[in-house]
Amino acid sequence: MNTLKKTISIIGSGPSSLLLAAFLDTNKFDVTIYEKNKAAGRKLLVAGKGGFNLTHSEPIANFIERYTPTNFLKNALLGFTNDDFRDWLKDIEIPTYIGSSKRVYPKEGIKPITVLNTILNHLKEKGIIFKYEHTFSNWDSENNLIFNNKTISSNYTVFSLGGGSWKITGSDGSWLDTFEEKGIKTMPFEASNCAFKVDWNSKFINQNEGNPLKNIAISCADRTQKGEAVITKFGLEGNAIYGLSPQIREQLKSTEKARIYIDFKPMLSLENIISKVINSTFKNTTQVLKKELKLSSSQIELLKTTLSKEDYLDAVILSENIKKFPLYITSLGGLDQAISTVGGISLNAVDLHFQLHKIPNQYCIGEMLNWDAPTGGYLIQACASIGVYLAKHFNKIT
Repeated sequence: MNTLKKTISIIGSGPSSLLLAAFLDTNKFDVTIYEKNKAAGRKLLVAGKGGFNLTHSEPIANFIERYTPTNFLKNALLGFTNDDFRDWLKDIEIPTYIGSSKRVYPKEGIKPITVLNTILNHLKEKGIIFKYEHTFSNWDSENNLIFNNKTISSNYTVFSLGGGSWKITGSDGSWLDTFEEKGIKTMPFEASNCAFKVDWNSKFINQNEGNPLKNIAISCADRTQKGEAVITKFGLEGNAIYGLSPQIREQLKSTEKARIYIDFKPMLSLENIISKVINSTFKNTTQVLKKELKLSSSQIELLKTTLSKEDYLDAVILSENIKKFPLYITSLGGLDQAISTVGGISLNAVDLHFQLHKIPNQYCIGEMLNWDAPTGGYLIQACASIGVYLAKHFNKIT
């Protein structure tokens, strides 16, 4: 080991850690990644189930607005954009393409495990050292790290311990109490991008469980999200509601119920719908909805079971509900089943470069920080951008 080099210990091997290591100047630093599992990047592989969505292709100005809070991640995202991420992936021989949903995926035929192994091989070629089955448990009296009852010291420490979902990957949030006992401000973990509970009419759910609500828009407070949702026995899931997680959580805290509105025909105005209903050649209301407006059987059943017979037959009231159908969310799904979590390290506990105010030269990155993002590539992109942002900060240190 070159004694002139400074040492960096990275705890955890999620996307933030991997991109941090990829962009660190190994002429300046000896870098070691400590992982509690027997293999690296298990959270990244979970993200690959059902299509490995690496980022999103929308303009970066719009991209930044997807996050809560938006300003916290702005500099990191501008410093390593979605285009920059795609360019870097191409450089290490992971070509990508933009799908019909504007999401970005590895070229067809490239599996998640191939992406992970390519990144890991790139890091090993850079001289990054991996040490597995090393579980961080605490600090000693001099703020050195304790792993498996052994103490490890380094010039800089970066924690990337993940949030509170997907315990099977090692991201179980068990570190939260340890940081709180250290005097570092933390927030309890809460589910995000999760199932949302709806108290369905029993007849409706028995007939419609598992059915999709396609090409809809869902609104909560001041936010609207287009996409698709799936009707489940528990409630609703899908990209049309995941992006409303912050607004729904906020309403649940203040009123114990969150009111959302579903627009079954976001491409049509209320006036268009009223006109189609009134002027349809079909005399039966259900046929009008099915044939004229192309509503699905589940959408029609939802209207039927919620509206009175008089309202269902009233063209204006029916049309208003097609455009703004009210539904109540009564709770969040389970933490471990959530795609992501909020909570963890308070943003007030770190500086602009994610350094802990309480412990100099020790940093927290990735999902262990209290920020939120919808699915669609935004989670992985933010973690990657945070890692690169910190790497560039380290590389400037003389």
